[in-house]
Amino acid sequence: MHKKYVFLDSGIGGLPYFRYFHKKAPQASAAYVADLEHFPYGEKTREDVIKYALGVTEKIINRLDPAMVIVVCNTMSTAALDALRKHFSIPFVGTVPAVKVAAEVSVNKCIGIIATARTINDPYLDKLIESFAVGCTIEKRADAELVAKIENGLITAPDEEKRKAVMPAIRQFKDAGVDTIVLACTHFLHLADTFIECAAPEIKVVDSLPGVVSHALDVLPPPSDMKAARSSCYVTGEITERIDRLYRGYCELFDLDWKGSL
Repeated sequence: MHKKYVFLDSGIGGLPYFRYFHKKAPQASAAYVADLEHFPYGEKTREDVIKYALGVTEKIINRLDPAMVIVVCNTMSTAALDALRKHFSIPFVGTVPAVKVAAEVSVNKCIGIIATARTINDPYLDKLIESFAVGCTIEKRADAELVAKIENGLITAPDEEKRKAVMPAIRQFKDAGVDTIVLACTHFLHLADTFIECAAPEIKVVDSLPGVVSHALDVLPPPSDMKAARSSCYVTGEITERIDRLYRGYCELFDLDWKGSL
């Protein structure tokens, strides 16, 4: 079956974007792909991220024939979006850190960015800061440990466990005097409410979710005359018993049909 929109991430990070998209366009035929074979992207070199992103996208195009790929991974977007657009003819929408939004809402112009190490160290982030946050003080945090916890089940853990997981980041940002935090890895959006709760009242939390989904729907508006469509979830790599269990659970949470290996 033709899948018009395909959401691509290294794991479950893009699922909040997918859910928001499906709420906005329930009639759109869509699929979600987690490139677990190469998870985590955030600890890879820029060259490896580009290589893996091109490889998984080729698989997606051959298997799912999408009209658009929405890269719901900050690491993949900052490192590989240009390469994807040059290599393939379909449109791509990327997910980049919401630095512009943060600079607009920050009062004291002190901004915290939490992301993967690859995003934190990528020249693309420096360009975003130069373009949209001139005069702002930027406090950066690479948090691979939190990404791994979220991928491995933290999203269904008790609230106390979630708060404990985000507090090291919140403490760092409070100590640095930031008044706005950018969630610059899509995995962190699963804990957006926890970040907001733990950062309040002195720190605001922003992300790129509404902007990315709106842009995707502007670039490729969905058909208006279709009934609500079921959406599918695929992963790459070996599906162990643990991955099967985890992803079946995630598919139930996000109303996706679990299809297994891409």
